[in-house]
Amino acid sequence: MRVGFGYDVHRFVKGRKLILGGVEVKYPRGLEGHSDADVLCHSISDALLGAAGLKDIGHYFPNTDKKYKNISSLVLLKESLRIISKKKFKIVNIDSTVILEEPKIGKYRKKMNKNITKALKIAKGQLSIKATTSEGLGSIGMKKGCCAYTICSLK
Repeated sequence: MRVGFGYDVHRFVKGRKLILGGVEVKYPRGLEGHSDADVLCHSISDALLGAAGLKDIGHYFPNTDKKYKNISSLVLLKESLRIISKKKFKIVNIDSTVILEEPKIGKYRKKMNKNITKALKIAKGQLSIKATTSEGLGSIGMKKGCCAYTICSLK
């Protein structure tokens, strides 16, 4: 059994869509980044790669490579699965928490779960997506951005 931890953070900017778990979340700002800046998918990719003893998401999908410009992070998740599968690892479970003051994402979680489980070829019950705020503290609490933490286990 192997355990991995992932974290990602991006700042909010005007002129971009907010994408979380491959879902467009209605909000006047999106997350700044080279890809679609989906912090949830990025934290999951990093957790999976870390559990397999591999390098981080930036190594495999560098922000200096034009082919990843505005790419869906669901594509990066599929590629992360391919990478860990080559090492003979299988996903046991994934537990993620998205931290943001707004918008509330509860109504989007079912679709996020569907997108991610499909990309990773796992059952719905193998993925937990939770959300919380930082109670107004720090840059996330001041609504400057969004982050996500993920822990996963592989066998």
